[in-house]
Amino acid sequence: MKVFLDDVRTAPEGWVHVLWPEEVIDLLQTGEVTELSLDHDLGDDSHGTGYDVLVWIEEAIALNGFVPPAIKIHSANPAAVQRMEAALRSIASRLES
Repeated sequence: MKVFLDDVRTAPEGWVHVLWPEEVIDLLQTGEVTELSLDHDLGDDSHGTGYDVLVWIEEAIALNGFVPPAIKIHSANPAAVQRMEAALRSIASRLES
């Protein structure tokens, strides 16, 4: 399953469109997600951001040996993209060790 997290953009054909980080995490926990595309800003930061999904993935790798899907970032927020890319590098380094 391919999962697309965004509150504004339409998911590409063949992708499951979700609006909130907890929806992504629920799907990740099924073990059926093969690709993940994340936006950062979701209209209500108190409800979470795409970065929160990456934090959950990093913790799940460290605590439970979670194997993440392929992850892309499609956010238009440049500062958030940098932060999310740093999280992806951290995730990659955990997988290498």
